[in-house]
Amino acid sequence: MTERFSSPAMAASIHPTAIIDPSAKLGADVHVGPYCIIGEGVELGDGCWLQHHVTVLGPSKIGRRNRFHAYACIGQQTQDLKYAGEPTFLEIGDDNNFREFCTVHRATAIGGKTLIGSHNHFLSYAHIAHDCVVGSHCIFSNNGTLAGHVIVEDHVIVSGLTAVHQFCRLGERSITGGCTKVVQDVPPYTIVDGNPGRARGLNLVGMRRAGFSEEHIKAINSAYRTLYRKGLNTSQALAVIRSHTMTPEVEKFVAFVEGSQRGVVAAGKAQG
Repeated sequence: MTERFSSPAMAASIHPTAIIDPSAKLGADVHVGPYCIIGEGVELGDGCWLQHHVTVLGPSKIGRRNRFHAYACIGQQTQDLKYAGEPTFLEIGDDNNFREFCTVHRATAIGGKTLIGSHNHFLSYAHIAHDCVVGSHCIFSNNGTLAGHVIVEDHVIVSGLTAVHQFCRLGERSITGGCTKVVQDVPPYTIVDGNPGRARGLNLVGMRRAGFSEEHIKAINSAYRTLYRKGLNTSQALAVIRSHTMTPEVEKFVAFVEGSQRGVVAAGKAQG
């Protein structure tokens, strides 16, 4: 089957084998391919594209120009055993790409939401469980898996076969190594790797590509080394960090560590 890339001026294109609930709302220029299922309470924004055998269930509100590849299952009910059929929700922003067999589940408790931002790329078999919050501009490699109630901030990279324990947080511009098991919070700008995942260094390449100045990188590197390499406990380390220059990145780093309920990942052997 030839892929069809949408143009905003075109009307919705729906394959005759697709099954669409009468209550579903489809925006302009939506393409629904063969054997797709769109359930009750689904809203698809303008320019969304469903390849074939895609299932989207609701209540789900999905923004514009999202692309769903073969066998993706979006808005399925939670796998949480406490769930008893209450109305729960999924909201997705704009310009996300969900590759083959991705799964995204609605929340568990009545009125709860699973939230995904915009401009994310979810590779094959990525899984976003109930009540997760994913920011924007993130990349989930194949089989990147979030348990329930995980928070992923902006510009995070979740490498292949990474598994994240429920209620953990992945800070802005952090990155996990392949096959990493994350059981505690990952501070912003850090690299975490291993089983269990441990902090291995800073995401220097990612920060430089994003245009961070060397001065700001030096400041966050100093904060990182104080927390992980000076032999201090967390309170002591944060006090030392505050005594130095507090750039916006360092302020974010400190606030993240202070706000951790599970504790941050422990130090590991530095990479390289």
